[in-house]
Amino acid sequence: MKRIIMPWVAGLFIALPMSAQKVIYQTDRETGSLQYISIAGNEHEMNWILRTDGTQYPWVTSEYGWGLGFFSIEDKQYQWKQPVSQSEEKIIYKVGDITVSVRRNVAEDDVEETYCFTNEAKRSLRLEEIGIHVPFNDNYPDAATCMTSRCNVHIWTGGSTTYANAIRMSGAGPHLGLVLTEGNIRGYEVKKRSRETGQSNFRGIITFDLEDMILKPKESYTLSWRIFAHNGWKDFTQKLLALGGVVVQTDKYVYEQGENATVTFITRQGEKKLHPSTTRLGHQEILFSYGKGKQTKAEILVVSRYENLLKQRADFIVHHQQLQNKNDKRHGAYLVYDNEEDSIYLNDTPNCNPVDRDEGRERVGMGVFLARMYQRYSGEELRKSLVEYASFVRRLQDKEYNTYSNTDLKGWNRNYNYSWIATFYFEMFRVTSDKQFLKDGYYTLKALYRNFGHGFYAIDMPVQGYTLLKENGFEKEAESLKEDFKLVADAYVKNGYHYPKSEVNYEQSIVAPSIIHLLRIYKLTGDQKYLDGAKEQLPLLEAFGGFQPSYHLNDISIRHWDGYWFGKREFWGDTFPHYWSTLTAVAYDLYGQCTGDISYRQRARNILLGNLCLFTEEGRGSCAYVYPYKVDGKRAQFYDPYANDQDWGMCFYLEVLN
Repeated sequence: MKRIIMPWVAGLFIALPMSAQKVIYQTDRETGSLQYISIAGNEHEMNWILRTDGTQYPWVTSEYGWGLGFFSIEDKQYQWKQPVSQSEEKIIYKVGDITVSVRRNVAEDDVEETYCFTNEAKRSLRLEEIGIHVPFNDNYPDAATCMTSRCNVHIWTGGSTTYANAIRMSGAGPHLGLVLTEGNIRGYEVKKRSRETGQSNFRGIITFDLEDMILKPKESYTLSWRIFAHNGWKDFTQKLLALGGVVVQTDKYVYEQGENATVTFITRQGEKKLHPSTTRLGHQEILFSYGKGKQTKAEILVVSRYENLLKQRADFIVHHQQLQNKNDKRHGAYLVYDNEEDSIYLNDTPNCNPVDRDEGRERVGMGVFLARMYQRYSGEELRKSLVEYASFVRRLQDKEYNTYSNTDLKGWNRNYNYSWIATFYFEMFRVTSDKQFLKDGYYTLKALYRNFGHGFYAIDMPVQGYTLLKENGFEKEAESLKEDFKLVADAYVKNGYHYPKSEVNYEQSIVAPSIIHLLRIYKLTGDQKYLDGAKEQLPLLEAFGGFQPSYHLNDISIRHWDGYWFGKREFWGDTFPHYWSTLTAVAYDLYGQCTGDISYRQRARNILLGNLCLFTEEGRGSCAYVYPYKVDGKRAQFYDPYANDQDWGMCFYLEVLN
């Protein structure tokens, strides 16, 4: 038998025996939906799907049960949620002139589900907006619960090759997989997303969207999938192939214009290499036909040049996003930009959360990005802009360096602000050689520890400040900061995966910063306990990312709230990518440096390249791409019009790919 190798990431996927854990399920007697899916031998008795009786979340009720769904005919909406008959072999629903039958059966250790739609009318009917609920248990009550009883669901709706790989959030198997074996799925949507329904801690009710169909009288359409246990992506991939799915292999998903590209589609029968043209800029779908009338795809992005995007973005910020109004206290600030109105957004209209659109906080990423760009390319105009911005940033702080989100110096003394502004100051020292910036960075960090102690999981703690201080005559201050950095790292080692709740109960941007800081302190001190602490947490970070064949998704961490808090559309739902996914890239790159495992450094590069889709060729930015087909019935799949906080992705691009 031919050995199949599937290196989405070099060396990651090899042929392994398939898992043999048994999937257990229970059916709701009233609705016919699945109410429980578990894996035999699981000591935590995890239910991989949401309870739909209102006991887990009051808004998740019986109509959203696994296997129930909806469709429209001539703009009239129908739902199947109450069976007309039910037996062990078949559950039948009658909805208007459509009969929906559901079969479930055990196949070895797996579960097979088949959905059949039959037209009972005497005329042809067109079914549109068809959805089947698959409410995976993807939510964040707290870190401890997430480790044992919650999953990160990685979805690929690639037509005939569609799957959901539900990875336990701890990264420890067994895990749950679903692979389509018959039919076609065009996308997915999420439901019940709002400030009243879980906010940032609830991913939503996941629903598969079928393609529209026309059924003649008595004609049927059948869709089937298989649910199985597995031990991780290697094992899942073998099962995917065995069930007739397609695995995609490529070096990367974002190419420069004119670059040679090779995308390999692997099936049970062999592999096919395609060489898509990269002469046309933008999104491209690489279609692949296989089997009897089946088709799937990969998604790549073509940009002019990576460096061109960086330069154009920097130029756009300097010329379009810096407020030039000396009568405004925000003078010199880099502000949110509304790409629809083609103007700076002054945060002067009603919105869901004004602090996420103000002059401070995440917007400081623009300053850090431009300071790093200056070190790369220099330029007097850029330097002048940065000096003016630095003057503004100091006005976000009082004399004791307590740091606020706006120049009023009122409201929430937010802990995240300190590390970002300290990072900016240290970068400005590199721009200007002015030692006052070293002092500013030092006192900002000391204010952080004075206000919040050493247990906070800051994003991008500037450990480089130690070296800059030490090399420039501030030995005492450098050693003081080093002790602070070590105390933080010690807290992270002690906590392990018992993360405290932050602005979100548990998220990728708690895990990644912990690993990043531990690895930086390991490099600084050589103390093995910090590397060991990072290794312990690494599976949790990897569990957030999947290997779907798209620049939107491949190794991009799951996030699903930022489009609401930071976007103009105020849309909840999966953001693929969101720029904080690049924190994972920083963690992987550092891990590769510390261990010599170059595969992680390559993964870091691909994550950073994937995030370039948030920027246009003329330098505009978008704070998030809302990926699902729909969110609560509204069409998604769009880049939000606000250029808000996405430039941290560019910051980390320059840090890792310098």
